[in-house]
Amino acid sequence: MSNTSIRLGDVATYINGYAFKPEDRGNEGLPIIRIQDLTGNAYDLGFYNGDYPEKIEINDGDVLISWSASLGVYIWNRGKALLNQHIFKVSFDKAPIDKQYFVYAVRHKLAEMGSKTHGATMKHIVKKDFDAILIPYPSISEQEDIALKLNKASRIIEARQQELQKLDNLIKARFVEMFGDPADISRKDKVELSEICEKITDGEHGSVARVPNGHPFLNAKQILKNGRIDWDTITYVGDEDHQRIYKRCNPVEGDILLTTTGTIGNVAIMPKAEEVSMDRGITLIKIDRQKVTSEFVAELLKQPSIQTEMGVNVHASAIGHLFMNRVKKLPAILPSMESQAEFTAFVRQVDKSKVAVQKSLDETQLLFNSLMQKYFG
Repeated sequence: MSNTSIRLGDVATYINGYAFKPEDRGNEGLPIIRIQDLTGNAYDLGFYNGDYPEKIEINDGDVLISWSASLGVYIWNRGKALLNQHIFKVSFDKAPIDKQYFVYAVRHKLAEMGSKTHGATMKHIVKKDFDAILIPYPSISEQEDIALKLNKASRIIEARQQELQKLDNLIKARFVEMFGDPADISRKDKVELSEICEKITDGEHGSVARVPNGHPFLNAKQILKNGRIDWDTITYVGDEDHQRIYKRCNPVEGDILLTTTGTIGNVAIMPKAEEVSMDRGITLIKIDRQKVTSEFVAELLKQPSIQTEMGVNVHASAIGHLFMNRVKKLPAILPSMESQAEFTAFVRQVDKSKVAVQKSLDETQLLFNSLMQKYFG
């Protein structure tokens, strides 16, 4: 592969979106696309039905780069729309380059872009710094070959992720089939979460010094949406701090971990592991194992109605927080242990399939990462 590089500013023209005003937005016309739409966190953003400069119109296949708040590069595929500010539409009019190759190259440079951001309330990269970023620039045929290999790995990753989502949906459907909506106020078996638990508490509230080696220290970011715990990014605390924290908040195998700061409502079942400490962003839920199973409570907390209840009770601040007194009062139900045991057996069987799919996903992701490193450094 050629060692030639090219500046982003010499590859294409980057057209910024329009600063739509609140009064511009209505219920008819073309949708106004903001960064939230690209990252998957969209909410009602409105439509525009007036005149607009043609350059801010986007269509399927257009490459978009968010350069403020959340840096990213995307290929748009949701129809004709209009571009709001803080997003570039890429016009490939300066140098021959494969579109897919360009997207992969820019994605690999997002960390570098992040190191160049400015601003206190909304981080952003200024145009001159953006233009100066270098990407490898091999021949078009090499670009197409690289994009082909990365696309193949990406498709496998996407397929595995979809398989995992389908298996999760299978568990959700089984829960609803067996137990219905736990937040239904007409239920006769409704209880509060605290009534099926022995203890509900959260982790350390103060700052804790980290050490190179010691006891694992979990934070909310390490409890992932898919129910896994990200052990790869774990930090460590010393024995004295750990013993002090663990005395009050002691997660053991089968306990439920619920994120209650920042991203609210991610749920994991604590696996068999060495002792860990946690910060206050995670609430520890010790279930009453005479009344409920871990799998039942974990899935109960994932139900849409319960997730909505959590959202309603979040304390609004710079970083949202769901306080323990609200967690304790979350709606719950208490079906028979026999039905819970049946559901638990079903979940564990599905989890075996998930482990196999996850293994394949991890292997393919590792291959993809190594290819990205090989081609883009």
